[in-house]
Amino acid sequence: MFARLSVNIPAISGVFDYTVPDELIEHIQAGCLVTVPFGNQTVQGIIVELTDSSPIPNLKPILDLLDPAPLLTPPQLALAAHLADTTLNPLSAIIAMMIPTGLSQQADVLYTLRNTDHADPTSKITSRLVTLLTERGALRGRQIDTHFAKVDWRKTANLLVKKGVLSSRNVLPPPRVKTKQIRVAQLAVTPETAEAEMQSLGSTAQTQARREAALRFLIQQPEPINLAWVYAQTGSKLADLQELEERGLIRLFENEIFRDPLERIEKQETGNGLSLTPEQNSALQAILSAFHAQPAAFLLYGVTGSGKTEIYLRAAQEVLKSGRQVIILVPEIALTPQAVRRFVSRFPGQVGLVHSKLSEGERYDTWRRARDGKLNVIIGARSALFAPLPNIGLVVVDECHDSSYYQSEPPYYSAVTAAEEYAKLCGAVCVLGSATPTVEQRYFSEHNHTQKLELPNRVTDSALPPVQVVDMREELKNGNRGVFSRALTESLAEVLERGEQAIVYLNRRGTSTYIFCRDCGTTLKCPNCETPLTLHVERLSSKVQHLLCHRCGYTRQKPKTCPTCTSNQIREYGLGSEKVETDLKVMFPSARVLRWDWDTTRQKDAHEIILTHFANHQADILVGTQMLAKGLDLPLVTLVGIVLADVGLNLPDPFATERVFQTLTQVAGRAGRSSRGGKVIMQTFAPENYALQFAANHDVNGFYQRELEYRRQLGYPPFTRLVRLEYRSENPVKAEEEALKLAGKLKARLEAGGFRQTELIGPIPCFFAKENGEYRWQVVLRGPDPAAVLRDFRINDWRVEVDPINIL
Repeated sequence: MFARLSVNIPAISGVFDYTVPDELIEHIQAGCLVTVPFGNQTVQGIIVELTDSSPIPNLKPILDLLDPAPLLTPPQLALAAHLADTTLNPLSAIIAMMIPTGLSQQADVLYTLRNTDHADPTSKITSRLVTLLTERGALRGRQIDTHFAKVDWRKTANLLVKKGVLSSRNVLPPPRVKTKQIRVAQLAVTPETAEAEMQSLGSTAQTQARREAALRFLIQQPEPINLAWVYAQTGSKLADLQELEERGLIRLFENEIFRDPLERIEKQETGNGLSLTPEQNSALQAILSAFHAQPAAFLLYGVTGSGKTEIYLRAAQEVLKSGRQVIILVPEIALTPQAVRRFVSRFPGQVGLVHSKLSEGERYDTWRRARDGKLNVIIGARSALFAPLPNIGLVVVDECHDSSYYQSEPPYYSAVTAAEEYAKLCGAVCVLGSATPTVEQRYFSEHNHTQKLELPNRVTDSALPPVQVVDMREELKNGNRGVFSRALTESLAEVLERGEQAIVYLNRRGTSTYIFCRDCGTTLKCPNCETPLTLHVERLSSKVQHLLCHRCGYTRQKPKTCPTCTSNQIREYGLGSEKVETDLKVMFPSARVLRWDWDTTRQKDAHEIILTHFANHQADILVGTQMLAKGLDLPLVTLVGIVLADVGLNLPDPFATERVFQTLTQVAGRAGRSSRGGKVIMQTFAPENYALQFAANHDVNGFYQRELEYRRQLGYPPFTRLVRLEYRSENPVKAEEEALKLAGKLKARLEAGGFRQTELIGPIPCFFAKENGEYRWQVVLRGPDPAAVLRDFRINDWRVEVDPINIL
């Protein structure tokens, strides 16, 4: 028998053949994780398929089977092959995303110090390496990386190996995750036998009392119980339990427990008794009929508050009745708490949660329970799609327009298109839900790619909230130089007086947009990205101010003098969510103001804590960035204030206007979701912009028609497809040279291959021309199938994005 493998080395594409040792033939199958020799390394690999023959002679054998149960199901393997082909990513990189973090390990090099007396005063890197290995002992390459940020220490290490100062050898680290065990106790005899021994357990009254209490407690417990609980309930100690074990009365042993992130989730009303509106019922029946006929893909296009989640829940209920499983994708963990509560309440004990803020152990345990068929519903962000459920019947992508479904680092892929393909491979129904589907999603639904289902009305009696557009140019003319218009200030006061809640939205973090010198005009920029630094103020002390780059994380203190002219006239300009929060507290001192942005939600469970506080009316005003554009349901919110609707409108990107329209429409939809009603105040310096006008009228259809016509005229998706290629280098000259070189090769390939309908755009510097210390150049291919140009075309060191969501 022969096995075709994808090896766990991200830069390696393709598959490799190995022989299967006789002792593994009965146990091995496609999807299993094995170790194999690869060059002079030992690496992990996933078996893609088993064959009876191989065209390659003298194959090496598989070394070991790491887990007898397959890590990937047949549909997952098929999805990985499809994604690798359509996104032009290495198969190994796609498969690596499907394996739990911590279980998948890549080969590494172990460095050991042989000569502790070596010194080289001319090389700082040598001194640091020798000191580090002296203090810590032998270390792997990736461990050393954490001590040398942005420093190429490997060249120096290889020289030291040649000199005999260091030794190196290839190693494969063991998996970082494993099952969690706790010590438990259980009665080992009948209750009658235990009672008979009860009076002779200790030589002193205290010892007798402790051991008797422990034994009586265990008589009442039918299942093994955690030792910590025994101690807490009885006052006994480990020595007491060990003595009871010596006498054969109890058993002490290790028991596996699952790390369940849902233990902390509070259940809420199930809503099972809710009656559906006619539109909801029609949409649900269409989805249910697909379960019994040919599985299909649906676009559930419904206004904010139209009850899409209830349709997901009822569709999931029908799937579970048939013995199949469900995957529910939500854009970010900001949305997860509310959605999870509803699913946990409807399907107790059957739901698993997957997102990036979970610990490795929690993710591993959820993954194992999904693989073993112990979970029927997986809910979470992008990576939840790869949960190894054995028999999937329904895949839901909620808020399918959201950009967070697109992985913006290699390997690039869209979880929305991956979900549609995965549903086909599983013979499952796929439902994409949104109030503002992308132009492409809407277009394809009207051209038979997916079936469109509409929910034009909210489930409550309330209509969509009216939107008042405030021209901030007029406010300036009338002498109002503040952040808030008079209309927004008055509306906030009215909401607070009525004891209701308000959301204030601004898609910018920080206190000021940029810092500059009033004397010479110098703007303080990030040395790594050349983008303006943003001022942030410590929450506990307004005197502690620091400047932050939102692209790479570079930080520094605010200078007292200008680095160019030494003037002390350093000033801040613009505004961010911190500044809005501060101004609101000054305007309304008695109001309870919460801020919800990236800076306040970096800790685990921070999203849920903030959202729960606000939902429980422990705050009056919620200030936030784009997180507020998610599908949150907050009945007490009767006012949404959009501080600056123009943010992002003028970026040089064909998708920029659509993103602004979607965000504004979604944020506006947070208001008036109950019988109290509500309204939206949209502040702007460009009220004539068509995206803002359509958003103010909740006119998704009007925007779609206008934007579709613009895309047709300009030749952008859905009428063409794009592939974006990006080169990065710390050397600006090299970046430009490589871009020009590739553009030349691509032009020749387009001509030689007869790709007459595909055009080359560029090479040009990216809009954000420098990021994290590297200069960025890009080339864009536009045509009916630009990816075909790049198949079997070697381009090393380039990032390739098929169907990118922006070209910035």
